[in-house]
Amino acid sequence: MQRRLSLKWLLSLSLGLAAVSLHAQQYPKGPIHLVVPFAAGSTPDLVARLVGERLGTRLGQPVVVENKAGASGNIGTTAVAKASPDGQTLGIGIAGTLAVNALLYKKMPYDPARDIELITVAASQPAVLVTSTKLSANNVADLLAQLKKNPGKYSFASIGAGSASHLAMQALGARTSANLVHVPYPGSGAAVTAIISGEVDMGVLPAATVMPFVKSGRVKALAIASSKRSQFLPQLPTLAEVGAPEVQADAWIGIVAPAKTPVEIVTRLRNELVQILAEPALREKLHLQYMDPVANTPAEFRSMVNDEVARWKPVIEKNNITLD
Repeated sequence: MQRRLSLKWLLSLSLGLAAVSLHAQQYPKGPIHLVVPFAAGSTPDLVARLVGERLGTRLGQPVVVENKAGASGNIGTTAVAKASPDGQTLGIGIAGTLAVNALLYKKMPYDPARDIELITVAASQPAVLVTSTKLSANNVADLLAQLKKNPGKYSFASIGAGSASHLAMQALGARTSANLVHVPYPGSGAAVTAIISGEVDMGVLPAATVMPFVKSGRVKALAIASSKRSQFLPQLPTLAEVGAPEVQADAWIGIVAPAKTPVEIVTRLRNELVQILAEPALREKLHLQYMDPVANTPAEFRSMVNDEVARWKPVIEKNNITLD
């Protein structure tokens, strides 16, 4: 009797594995929707379009990029979390949507650890501390001195409440009790435009967004919020070098799927993405945007998410930051 049950269980398992394998072989069954939880023109959107075009070619189905911005990325990420776990809907994930938002919102519409499947981090780039040309400060020491001397006078832009660009400036301002005024924008393009116009004074924003305007003299770059100097911006010191080692906000961008997406589909997607990110032409396009391809494993991706939680939880708790 026990032997018959064992054989029955093994047969059931074999049939189940065969079904999953067949499902993966038939994947994809139509256009793939890649949800970007931020505005068109943002850095996550840029990566989605570069990678999505190549992924569509390799999979034989178009990858349709959909921008669903709002609520610090929660709207778009919720759409991914609640989508059918068949690989036909993917998403872009960043530190905010996968780690920080859960520290900021008392009620989340999704659980980043339970409802999202991590595939790989596509690329990472340094975030740059930039200021309006109207500010006289030409280095971080000068800027901190000005902030300390005039608390409550200065403002900063971010790509959304709770984003790394928000928390990095909050941590920097806390060093001087500056009481900086936070002004969130729907994307990095809008944020840097506000700094150029003088609507706000400064921000920590992705290099790809700000460096064209630094080169044209429309904003000033003072440092990068990374643990080490960037190969693309070797002239800029890190904030750690100038006395603010706790301010790190590398802008990494990952590819995710709904939880319970079949492991063979996740594996295939990651393998395709690894090959795409190794292509010289794509790497060159990323390098032109100050980005390094990453292509790590899901476990390494998870470690990065955990590091973000550990980094920003003390900042959020110390400054009593909440979004609901």
